[in-house]
Amino acid sequence: MSSSPTYAPTAPDARGVRTVAFRALGTACSIQFRCDEEKKSLMFLADALGWLGSFEAKFSRYRPESLVSKINQAAGYSWVKIDQEMNAMLDLAQNMFQLTEGILDASMLPLLQVWDWKKIHTQLPASREIEEAHGLTGWNKVQRRADSVFLPCKGMGLDFGGFGKEYAVDRLIQIAQQHGIVDALVDLGRDIFGIGGNGMHPFWHVGIQDGIRQDQYLGGLAVSNYAVCASGDYARRFEHQGVTYGHIVDPRTGWPARSGLHSVTVTAPTCLMAGVYATCIFVLGKNEGLGFANCAPQLDACVQDNNGVEKTKNFIRRQVQAA
Repeated sequence: MSSSPTYAPTAPDARGVRTVAFRALGTACSIQFRCDEEKKSLMFLADALGWLGSFEAKFSRYRPESLVSKINQAAGYSWVKIDQEMNAMLDLAQNMFQLTEGILDASMLPLLQVWDWKKIHTQLPASREIEEAHGLTGWNKVQRRADSVFLPCKGMGLDFGGFGKEYAVDRLIQIAQQHGIVDALVDLGRDIFGIGGNGMHPFWHVGIQDGIRQDQYLGGLAVSNYAVCASGDYARRFEHQGVTYGHIVDPRTGWPARSGLHSVTVTAPTCLMAGVYATCIFVLGKNEGLGFANCAPQLDACVQDNNGVEKTKNFIRRQVQAA
């Protein structure tokens, strides 16, 4: 992941929208917002990006000095003292694990390291390597006290990538609202939350990624006061002997998910909820995934496989509004 984000906001465009683009959490990010006051705009961005930099410094497994890295480095050896913020993140990880019945598991770092989509090009990991990594995962293995945490087996590791960006999006929206910003769109690697509108419409227009034709979109959404997250095998993947392997690992098997889906787009009241359900639907597949999503209030989804696209009723309504 990158160092703490820096910003150079643009001047307001014809709609009054200011934009700051930057890299954080290992991905391209942007914040668009409408604010007439220069000082207020700078104060908002300073608070928002300052918080994001601190969040990344503590929770990025790619930073050897981060608290999560210290926890991982102590696996199999010792307990690690944690602060209230890390304790809350571990609570959140436990809640997500329970909500998704193990699909979202923050202890999956050993498997993510085996299935490193950046490095695997010519061959698959050895079955034994996958089995050993799989044996080191499982949130129920994580031991906790009020002020400390212990990973009991050497080689275990935590990674908050399954929901960290989504959590951060929600927090940045809260910071915008605390500064009196009414119109804003936060986009951290295509995990998105919009409030208000873009100055031309009472919403922000967000494209729905086509998971098969990556240079195209399936349509657009009118995003205002809700979040949009996408999951799929179109962005990070590799091929081996004619088989495509994506970056989303199924914790039940230890292998990349093979659900038949290419893309999943979910809308929800929070980015955290949208991201968690997008991942779960992708892993579970169309029928089971949509059934799981139907249990969540105010959540809608669009899924794409080789047979086409299926959308929930309210997702269609949101898309029509954006046309």
